[in-house]
Amino acid sequence: MHNDPHLPVFASDALAAPGGLLRDKLALLLDSTGEGIYGIDLEGLCTFINRAGADMLGYAPAEVLGRNMHDLVHHSHEHGGHYPEADCPILKAFRKGESCRVDQEVFWRADGSFFPTEYSSYQIIDGGQVRGAVITFSDISKRRQAEEQLQRAKAELEVRVAERTRELSAALRQVRQLSAHAHSVREDERTRIAREIHDELGSLLVALKLDVNWMAKRVTDLEPVARKCDAMSRLIETAVDNVGRIITDLRPSILDHQGLIAALEWQVQEFSEATELPCEVEFDIAPEAFPPDGAKATAAFRIFQEMLSNVARHANATRVRIAVHLSPSELRMEVEDDGVGAPRAALEAATSYGVMGMRERALHFGGALSIAGARLAPESGRPGTLVCLRLPSHGGREAA
Repeated sequence: MHNDPHLPVFASDALAAPGGLLRDKLALLLDSTGEGIYGIDLEGLCTFINRAGADMLGYAPAEVLGRNMHDLVHHSHEHGGHYPEADCPILKAFRKGESCRVDQEVFWRADGSFFPTEYSSYQIIDGGQVRGAVITFSDISKRRQAEEQLQRAKAELEVRVAERTRELSAALRQVRQLSAHAHSVREDERTRIAREIHDELGSLLVALKLDVNWMAKRVTDLEPVARKCDAMSRLIETAVDNVGRIITDLRPSILDHQGLIAALEWQVQEFSEATELPCEVEFDIAPEAFPPDGAKATAAFRIFQEMLSNVARHANATRVRIAVHLSPSELRMEVEDDGVGAPRAALEAATSYGVMGMRERALHFGGALSIAGARLAPESGRPGTLVCLRLPSHGGREAA
């Protein structure tokens, strides 16, 4: 027997060769690794252990030999509960002729402390029969600490992200409320300006036209003056038409007096006349459905205006399909063209104010705006664009 305290200790000389050459080489090999290595027989008794393993467990190698390793180092769970030998993965595995690898358990030291360990068990087979097992193990305390630190950092990050998300959500709600308020103020201002133009400038132009007509009747014998009065009358009529157009652009009176559906029909007619594009128009209004009114009607009308305006300005289309469907629960408006389309990046860009404005208006009233490729005239070879607005109508009238 060798007495070198730095070499692994064996329970017998069964592995020794003449001159101890094989034993010495095996001892050097086992001591060259930082992992703990020990062997057990079919009864679970230790047959050998290397120096690293003995040091990790806090024993001298000779103290471990011949002892039941489960009872010595694997007798309890991390929280102190008894670990029955029948449940030990090491013993169960090699007795069934299998191997195992475990990294969620602990080994106990001689001083009663424990350390998290990762261990593997492999059978020792001699003459075709299982004679025992070799177990390699390592102390993974640092890895476990790193994992716990990582988990704590992840939990802290999740808390911070959740807090930041709540702050951003609150800020987004405030921005949307501000945007909705700005739209409301803008519409009120447009209504006020339209009313003042109609009441003040409109009445002045009518009075001026009456005065010119009065003058014209009294200068019929003065041809140059009569011609000038006639020209002035035509200019006044042009100004009246322009004022009417400006008032309509600011706030179509039909929206206030006849409601959303009539305003949409009027807008379609204006679009068709202005662009001279062939339009396939469908208005499907359920008899029991009430169209939105008040601020929601204004939002729907402005979004519809923007949808048609984008077709006129950007689509380069040859055909347009316009559909308005109103049910007791939802208002759906679709504008589809066979034009050049728009890349998704352009639609989602920070400078796409028109698209952002439509989406924000829709979101404020619980709706949604979607933009996709069109199905209209696929033979054109162009992608086209389909813009769809959905707004809940809640089956009743909204307070203005």
